Amino acid sequence: MARHAGVSTTAVSKVLRNAYGTSPQMHRLVRAAVDQLGYRPSAAARALRGRTWTVGVMLPDVRNPFFADILDGVAEHLDGSEYQVLMTSGCNDAASEARVTEAMIDRSMDGLILIAPVSLPAHLERVARTVPTVVIGRHSRSARYDTVNDDDFTGAGLMVAHLAGLGHRRIAHIEHHETDRVRLAEMPNALRADGYRHAMLEHGLAAHIDIASTSYTRDGGHHGARILLDREHPPTAIFAGADVVALGVLDALAEAGLSVPGDISVTGYDNIALAGYRPISLTTVDQAGHRIGTTATQLLLDRIAEPGRPAVQVKLTPTPAVRATTGPPR
Repeated sequence: MARHAGVSTTAVSKVLRNAYGTSPQMHRLVRAAVDQLGYRPSAAARALRGRTWTVGVMLPDVRNPFFADILDGVAEHLDGSEYQVLMTSGCNDAASEARVTEAMIDRSMDGLILIAPVSLPAHLERVARTVPTVVIGRHSRSARYDTVNDDDFTGAGLMVAHLAGLGHRRIAHIEHHETDRVRLAEMPNALRADGYRHAMLEHGLAAHIDIASTSYTRDGGHHGARILLDREHPPTAIFAGADVVALGVLDALAEAGLSVPGDISVTGYDNIALAGYRPISLTTVDQAGHRIGTTATQLLLDRIAEPGRPAVQVKLTPTPAVRATTGPPR
């Protein structure tokens, strides 16, 4: 490589590491040699020198389009840097998450971004002791890792307030069923359900609190809607805890021959790209997934540069995105 570029091996090393003390001409010579020879630096060798220039991102479910917004923010923030993003799924299961995080640690990744992890707090602490870590979608506090979250409690209240303002009283909610009481209070789904209950009380609608516990999936939304439609007094509005859930609700309502919002109003949470498509036009909560991704990435880069710094907890303010799936009740 050095002979081909006509420079010293030290110069090649500096250019490949983006180190100080290299001229523009030296960069051009070395980069031209890299392109001509098809050279690829060894990640293992780079790890031995201290960094692999890789960031691992773990998400719970590749089918939830909201996570794509977060990943887009991560990728954009790292664009133009030396870092590469490697993504994997934890399958929304603690055992799978443990295997995934250990695999990323074994590959000497410089930092990890964990999206909505379901692992016990002790496992997250162990991971953060080993590698710089930022956690998204988990309202936990730790001295070892940073967190970035939407204010899920407030966001749920925004949707109840919107629906109550339209005149709805029988406002139901579809939540993600959580079984682990240790992490229950930390998860976004729990805070959204709590925010729904609190807002219903605030609006004098305590007698109409109605929750279907299923899952944050399209199938979960479909199943939850069927449960609610079978009530003696079905709701006039359904607040789904995630946009992907709301898509399943819309499917179930179409199958039942009900119009939206004529017969029943529907809202979601996340503001995924599909929510804004004219045929769907879903009223939802915008929790700024792209901004969550960029914020988490900057925190991770800061933590990689200064591993011992105090932990940072960022809470972003959600906003309502009102579209065509909500209207006054009949």
